[in-house]
Amino acid sequence: MLKKHLVVILSLLVTSGSYGQNTDRTLSSRLPSDSANKYRIKHGNKSQLPSLLVPAALIGYGIASINNHNLKNVNAEIEEEVYTEHPHKKITVDTYLQFAAAAAVFGLDAFGMQAKHNFRDRSMIYLMSNIILNAIVYPVKKYSHVLRPDGSSYTSFPSGHTAEAFASAEFMCHEYQDLSCWYGVAGYAMAAATGYLRMYNNRHWFGDVVAGAGVGIASTKIAYWLYPKIQRLFFKDKPAGTMIMPTWQSGTLGIALARQFR
Repeated sequence: MLKKHLVVILSLLVTSGSYGQNTDRTLSSRLPSDSANKYRIKHGNKSQLPSLLVPAALIGYGIASINNHNLKNVNAEIEEEVYTEHPHKKITVDTYLQFAAAAAVFGLDAFGMQAKHNFRDRSMIYLMSNIILNAIVYPVKKYSHVLRPDGSSYTSFPSGHTAEAFASAEFMCHEYQDLSCWYGVAGYAMAAATGYLRMYNNRHWFGDVVAGAGVGIASTKIAYWLYPKIQRLFFKDKPAGTMIMPTWQSGTLGIALARQFR
């Protein structure tokens, strides 16, 4: 049962990572890097709605799993196989793994593997994705009132760690899909591992993880769709090395400063 459901969900996630690629990929890849970047910023992604179908389906599954008897049984069966039948010591690597794909984007670019967008633009996109993500996750956690498998709190749905991990994976996919699809595969593998570890640590139900994945993917896709509009409004002809932006993390409003040092 566990293997069956995990294979199905991973197939859906890989599909979502490639289904929403930019329709202007072929044209922009023929342009010099600066021209290609300006082209993407100007035109953005004009086919965003279809790319949101898979994450919407994942979110829908997660919502249904809260009250649907059959899906609640799936949650219980997976929790039993992953944790109850084989109790084990919890590990904390998922706390860091959720950010691994996003960190890899900035690290790869620093070592010469040029990302699709410049430092300011990709930083803005990633922070926007996190604002959208947190604006969804924390209010839903509060009002859904779902008890965690370990009984520690009523903030189980959806999985915030998984949402962050899949937002980062989608970010990596977008930034490096023109170089190789394997960057996206690596990002999604790290995100899937994060989701599994949330169940392995008995912190989330399967439905929480599925919904979190959908929220994370959708948040990054929406950020890529919105950013060209924001860029035209606020950042025309301004240096790309520094960026200031409001943030929303764990219910707290703040300001983030990102600067690229050369």
